[in-house]
Amino acid sequence: SARNELERLVRPNILALAPYRSARDEFQGLAPASVFLDANENSLGSPLDEDFSRYPDPYQRPLKEALARRKGLSPEQIFMGNGSDEAIDLLLRAFCEPRLDNIVILPPTYGMYAVQAAVQDVEVRRAPLRPDFSPDPEAVFRVTDERSKLLFLCSPNNPTGNCLPDSFLIAMLEQFSGLVVVDEAYIDFSEQPSVLSFLEKYPRLVVLQTFSKAWGLAALRVGMAYANPFIINILNKIKYPYNLNVSSTRLALQALDRADEVQAGIGLLRAERARLARALSALPQVREVFPSEANFLLVRTTDADRIYAALCAEGIVVRNRTRELHCENCLRITVGSPADNDRLIAALQNLNDA
Repeated sequence: SARNELERLVRPNILALAPYRSARDEFQGLAPASVFLDANENSLGSPLDEDFSRYPDPYQRPLKEALARRKGLSPEQIFMGNGSDEAIDLLLRAFCEPRLDNIVILPPTYGMYAVQAAVQDVEVRRAPLRPDFSPDPEAVFRVTDERSKLLFLCSPNNPTGNCLPDSFLIAMLEQFSGLVVVDEAYIDFSEQPSVLSFLEKYPRLVVLQTFSKAWGLAALRVGMAYANPFIINILNKIKYPYNLNVSSTRLALQALDRADEVQAGIGLLRAERARLARALSALPQVREVFPSEANFLLVRTTDADRIYAALCAEGIVVRNRTRELHCENCLRITVGSPADNDRLIAALQNLNDA
């Protein structure tokens, strides 16, 4: 069964762990006149205009219910985290035995997978993308063994901007024996559909999404993991009791009510992405603008270090990725507002290519 298959992957000590029970775990259901003397909060309230003296809901129920309706899932399939970085960290803690298990990544990709693994003393195995940034299934299976617990697939990928093909994702879901974690931080900017629809068929799939990118709420630190309820229970078991604060949860809920505005913004950013790609392609110091399904462009230049420094001097900050695999002389440029993009293009036009 799916449960047995997943239990086999969890660290035995985590499977056996009795989780910390917070005061708000043990009592739920707030009658308006209740007197709460259970959690050692300050019963006099807080010094701020709004009262923040009570601990928040440890499981962010209203937010999960709203997301479940939006995504066609059940709340039991959703983990809310302090950014999707928290979910990455917890997956490593729950499923990877330090110094024994390994994870597989496809560089160049998001740097936190390897960093969090290093923190946990978990080996990182690399199955590099091809020079055109397409995935190589054979490379994945060359580095995989029975101790490979997590395969991290970023789609659209950061820093390259391309989506991994469904055929590759399905091959991984069917042949990789651990959890397949598909990080969809940028999926809202893509024409490709999310792989959330695969959850029903593949119990070892975990999908990461976030409010930081398309929803414009990076400062609130709200991320999601969508997975089989067994996996969600494991993550809930080991997370900090109150991992999302009340303001982040409430503001994310308010943002969901304004999805039409967010969608309009996504449309504008997609149009600007195309305009920026055209303008950059015309510049003498640009060798290649890679196709992107995200809200950024990877751009191969004649001299990334020099152009990066020159842009910084103009007060324009981009990301220099020249030291990443296959990214020699590449800058990663976020799609800005129309005015931001105009300023970037003008600054680059003014740089004489030495």
